[in-house]
Amino acid sequence: MKTSASTSASTSWSSRIGFILSAAGSAIGLGAIWKFPYTAGTNGGAVFFMLFLLFTVLIGLPVLLAEFYIGRKSGKNAVDAFRTLAPGSQWPWVGRMGVAACFVLLSFYSVVGGWVLNYVVHAFSGAVHPGADFGALFGATIASPANALAYQAIFMLLTVAVVQGGIAEGIEKANRYLMPALFILFLVLAVRSLTLPGAMKGVEFLLKPDWRYLNPQTMLIALGQAFFALSIGVSAMITYAAYLGRDQDVFRAGNSVMWLNLLISLLAGLVIFPAVFALGFEPGQGPGLIFVVLPAVFMQIPFGRLLFGVFMVLVSFATLTSAFAMLETVIASSIRDNQGKRRSHTWLIGTAIFIVGIPSALSFGAWKELTFFGKTVFDLWDYLITAWIMPVGALCIALFTGWCQQKTDVLQHMREGSSAASALPALWLAALRYLAPLAILLVFANTLGWI
Repeated sequence: MKTSASTSASTSWSSRIGFILSAAGSAIGLGAIWKFPYTAGTNGGAVFFMLFLLFTVLIGLPVLLAEFYIGRKSGKNAVDAFRTLAPGSQWPWVGRMGVAACFVLLSFYSVVGGWVLNYVVHAFSGAVHPGADFGALFGATIASPANALAYQAIFMLLTVAVVQGGIAEGIEKANRYLMPALFILFLVLAVRSLTLPGAMKGVEFLLKPDWRYLNPQTMLIALGQAFFALSIGVSAMITYAAYLGRDQDVFRAGNSVMWLNLLISLLAGLVIFPAVFALGFEPGQGPGLIFVVLPAVFMQIPFGRLLFGVFMVLVSFATLTSAFAMLETVIASSIRDNQGKRRSHTWLIGTAIFIVGIPSALSFGAWKELTFFGKTVFDLWDYLITAWIMPVGALCIALFTGWCQQKTDVLQHMREGSSAASALPALWLAALRYLAPLAILLVFANTLGWI
């Protein structure tokens, strides 16, 4: 029997693959394509990737499955899910925190999404060309108030246009096209990058461990990347899983989402590092890798302008699919199963998110002097969400599912529709109860500079 949130075809996933592609789309965003390559580049490449893989499997996946449990078992939005599973308690505040986090996160994420869209235009308009000063171009792009706000607005319009259509007709339909396109374009670019003279140095950097980088700091950074790579901690996966039927195999779905995310991270590395090494650049360039270094790399490759344009198009795909999940988390909590309100609420909330994001968009130009605790508005929101709300949210989800729900009920529910080995649910729950909270506390402490 399906949950109450998924009894209507218009408010449920039409297929398992639709859910997997959409959940993977939520996870595969700038974290996989932008943050993973530059973080790997500054932390030893292969050792970092190995640790990231290990921590994603052992820690990220258990928390992801916990969000699937909460969403599917309750069949409700992020707030009502906790109210349903723990009536009369304070646990719904975890859902409220997740909804608020998605609202704020999308307000500044849409700014970066706007930069990506702007770079698509740069690529095809000729602004990206051999000999250009790419540092100056990026600086001008993010400092221009008109550009920043216009492209942020376009990004939000695209997000709202999809989410207003609901689950099957909006989010799922978009992801059915965007996610396969993302993988195909990445494969094409990876093949081109790998055929450059000297490209194997980049492959070795990504896949051949240099054990000098195996240290506590690299382990903690890799743990943090694994933790954030799956979109856990802000109730987005609770929201998506609420539309999932009881006949679906959540273990298989979780594994698929995790491996798709890891594959995109690997492909991003295979696109970027071979080209970087083949053309004499350094891998440890930091956050400017995509916007400043990669244009220079592509300009030295035949058909470089076209290939860079294609690369930015697929980055925009990944950015949008994550934005869909953030906005849907807020919308689902607002309409509370009343699909008649979806269109109007999506436009109203989307507009509110854009307005709240204006100070973030102006943080690199007109309002760059406006700071709080030494941080611009953009940096402040980013710090509050990633250093505080996401770790706390994920910790609460692990504790709620692992310790506050009846163990037998949790295991029984997770076995519904599952073809997994009989021991797997018990192993998952053990990892969720012990490994995940300890790892999240370590990431939290490291982010705050306590260790």
